[in-house]
Amino acid sequence: MRTSILARSIRPWQLFAAMTLLLATVGAWAQAGTLDKIKKSGTIAMGYREASIPFSYIGDNRQPVGYSVELCQRVAESVKRQLGLAELQIKWVQVVPENRMEKLISGEIDLECGSTTHTLSRQEKVAFSLLTFADGGSLMLKRGTAMNGLADMGGKKIGVVPGTTTERTLQDALSRHKVTATMVKLKDHADGVAAVMQGKVDAYATDRVILFGLVLGSGNQQNLRLTEELFSYEPYALMMRKDDAAFRLAVNRELARLYRSEDIYAIYERWLGVFGAPGPLLKSLYFLNGLPE
Repeated sequence: MRTSILARSIRPWQLFAAMTLLLATVGAWAQAGTLDKIKKSGTIAMGYREASIPFSYIGDNRQPVGYSVELCQRVAESVKRQLGLAELQIKWVQVVPENRMEKLISGEIDLECGSTTHTLSRQEKVAFSLLTFADGGSLMLKRGTAMNGLADMGGKKIGVVPGTTTERTLQDALSRHKVTATMVKLKDHADGVAAVMQGKVDAYATDRVILFGLVLGSGNQQNLRLTEELFSYEPYALMMRKDDAAFRLAVNRELARLYRSEDIYAIYERWLGVFGAPGPLLKSLYFLNGLPE
């Protein structure tokens, strides 16, 4: 087979230089992708949860509200200023644990504003912002029951939403305690409250602060209680697409500013103040993530 004149005329170093330039160009495009998309469309698409109280849920005005939702709204304002836009419309898209990463990767949403735990395995598919909250898994039960933790759940039914870190960490915790319990898959947090009240499950498992919000929001404070035990560590963060350094920096820049300026404490009080002041763990999270410019 004869080598073409063009192929023979290209030196190895020239080919290497061309490939390097191509990769740099592709990398720069990927990094600026979301910001370019936002600037051209004048819209940022954000994912919200329907009943992840107090982080992301539908409020009395039928609009998304909550701690994570407000953080995303602050990010949107910051991005609007950075891009020099007169207006920036937020397009809210409802997500559930099973499809939140899929909608992010496909481009249907640009930023997920929920109660998603930042894990190493999820980093294989998506990227995360600076941490926004830290919590742990716990159980919600009916008052009057004798159960006080996982050790008492042998032979019992525990409700859990599939696709959440709780599903995995609960199974791991049960194994560590050598407890055999049945995990019942439920649609969402609201379904969890209903299942406990109706006796379909003996307990519902998710992050403790969400359980607090569910109890308060359900109006069943006299009938429901939480266990004191935490069976997992759940660090929350805002989720976005991988390989988009420019957008991730834009998100983190606003979060770090909120932490540095301590504006975050007013946001905390608005959505989580009913649970008391931030504890040492959360104060440390805000301080350590308040990165300087």
